[in-house]
Amino acid sequence: AAVSCSMAPPSLVANPRVFFDVDIGGERVGRIVLELFADVVPKTAENFRALCTGEKGIGPTTGKPLHYKGCPFHRIIKKFMIQGGDFSNQNGTGGESIYGEKFEDENFHYKHDQAGLLSMANAGPNTNGSQFFITTVPTPHLDGKHVVFGRVIKGMGVAKILENVEVNGEKPAQLCIIAECGELKEGDNWGISPMDGSGDTHPDFPEDSDVDLKDIDKIVSIAEDIKNIGNTFFKSQNWAMASKKYTKGLRYVEASKAIAEESDTAKLNPAALTCLLNIAACKLKVSDWQGTIESCCEALALDPANTKALYRRAQGWQGIRDFDQALADLKKAQEITPEDKAIQTEALKVKQKIKAQKEKEKAAYAKMFA
Repeated sequence: AAVSCSMAPPSLVANPRVFFDVDIGGERVGRIVLELFADVVPKTAENFRALCTGEKGIGPTTGKPLHYKGCPFHRIIKKFMIQGGDFSNQNGTGGESIYGEKFEDENFHYKHDQAGLLSMANAGPNTNGSQFFITTVPTPHLDGKHVVFGRVIKGMGVAKILENVEVNGEKPAQLCIIAECGELKEGDNWGISPMDGSGDTHPDFPEDSDVDLKDIDKIVSIAEDIKNIGNTFFKSQNWAMASKKYTKGLRYVEASKAIAEESDTAKLNPAALTCLLNIAACKLKVSDWQGTIESCCEALALDPANTKALYRRAQGWQGIRDFDQALADLKKAQEITPEDKAIQTEALKVKQKIKAQKEKEKAAYAKMFA
C-alpha cells in the first residue's frame, strides 16, 4: 500500500531495498523488507542502507562496526512503534551515523500517517544517528520532528509480532534482534518464503502472499499444505518447528476469516480447529501448560464439544496443578463420548491426584494443630 501524504510516493524501482531477518528469544521470526526513499531523502536513506550492509567499517565515535547486524529492538510501545538501531550501547543511548556522530534533519516531506513507516529517532532537532523506528499506527504528533525516510514493503507481520512482545516498561522481556541484514539488489529473491528445507513455499505472513484471501478453498488448501509440513516436523519430534508451521497455517485461516462472508467462515473453522489442536499438542510436549490451555480455549470457542480440546486442556490444568479444572473438563468430555477409554483412564488418574492432595493437606493441618 502506498504511503498517503500530500502526494503518495510512487514505489520507485530505483529506490534501495534492504532487509532485516528478525530473531526473538533466539528463534527466527521472519524477514522485514524496506524501501528507502532515496529519491526524496537521499542522505538519510544512504545512512540506513550502509548501516544495513556494514560496508563503512568501524565508527570513529563508538569504535564499533557501523552495522545493524546483531543490534536489538530495544524499545517497543504497543499501538505506537518499534525502535532499534543502537548498535553500540544497545539501549537507546548510543549509535552513530555514517557521517559522524549526528547529522541534520534532511526534510519533513513525508508524514507519519500510517503503519509501516520508517523514521529516524532523535534527541531533538538535527540529532540523527543510527537509531530508527517503524510505526505500527499513524503517529501525526511526530510530523515535522522526525524524518520519514522509508516504509515496510514486506514483513509487516514480523513488525506486528515485535509490537506485541511482552515488555518490562518499554524494554522487550526477550531479546529481539536484527540477526541478519543487508541490501537487496534488482533480481534478488526477497526471501519472504521460508528457506528451511521443509518444502514450504508460502510466505510466512498471508499479507505478503499474492493469494486471494477471499478464495476460501485456496486458503483451506494452503492451510492443509502447511499443516502437513508441521506434521512431518511433529513426527520427527521437532516441536518448535511443528508449532511454527501450525501457527502459520492458522494465520492464513484467520486472515481469510477476517474478510470472509459469515457463510464462508464455517468452511474455515475446521482448518482453524485442527491447527489449534496441533499447537496445543506441541505445547504439551514442551510442558508449556499455559500455552496448552490457551490454544485449547480458542479451539473450544470454535467447537465447545471438542473432546480432544477438553482432554488436552485437562492435561494443561494438571501441569499447573489445577486438578479440579482438569476433572471438570474430563467429566464434560466423558458426557460427550462415554465410551472413550483414554478419557476414563485420565479422569481416574486426576481423581487419585485430588485424593492425594486432600490427604496431604489434611496431614499438614493435623501437624499444625498437633
